[in-house]
Amino acid sequence: MPGTPYPASAGELKRVIEVERRSAPFLLLRAADEELRIVELDGSRARLTIGRRPGNDLVLEDDPEVSRAHAELVRVGGDWTVVDDGLSRNGTFVNAVRSDGRQRLRDGDLISIGQTTLLFRALRSTSNGRTVTAQEHARAVESLTPSKRRVLAALCRPFRGQPSGFAVPATNKEIAAELFLTVPAVRTHLRELFRLFELGDLPDNQKRIRLVELAFRWGLATEPCP
Repeated sequence: MPGTPYPASAGELKRVIEVERRSAPFLLLRAADEELRIVELDGSRARLTIGRRPGNDLVLEDDPEVSRAHAELVRVGGDWTVVDDGLSRNGTFVNAVRSDGRQRLRDGDLISIGQTTLLFRALRSTSNGRTVTAQEHARAVESLTPSKRRVLAALCRPFRGQPSGFAVPATNKEIAAELFLTVPAVRTHLRELFRLFELGDLPDNQKRIRLVELAFRWGLATEPCP
């Protein structure tokens, strides 16, 4: 069964950041060999078919639970939607909820097709519809205190020095032990970091990995100079 579509090493994070800088939406998934695949949904594409049959745009031939013609992604105006009109045998799920017909996709949505999970990424908007810009992230970086930078570095430590393989962000307990802080203090720092980078409207299981991505993008994955 393919693994998680989240970046799991510094090399994978670098690839994702490079694609993200081009501003177009994209998909992340892992093939049967566990390699992270990136499918860009640029302006030249208005439709992406998904299935086990070789003629599809995204072929998932190694997943026996995927139908020959399973689902498709369709661009409607400036948004992407996932469409499953009953062609698939086992259905298409968005964030673990079965999708019938057409469903609009938002940044961070997880699309389950058979045993394969696709992570949809797009320029993220806050809950009030405002897009978070790179300039705003840059201002957030400038406002970080040395203590918050050290917490970020500790959060990212499992990803450093890993050309391959899987990693997850450090836990609050691990960060606390490394930095000689209490766990409540680590939670406070992380809540403030989520606020600074406007990650509060993301699901809890995505906040930490997104913060790791941003830390690598802005060079915050290593400790600050004393």
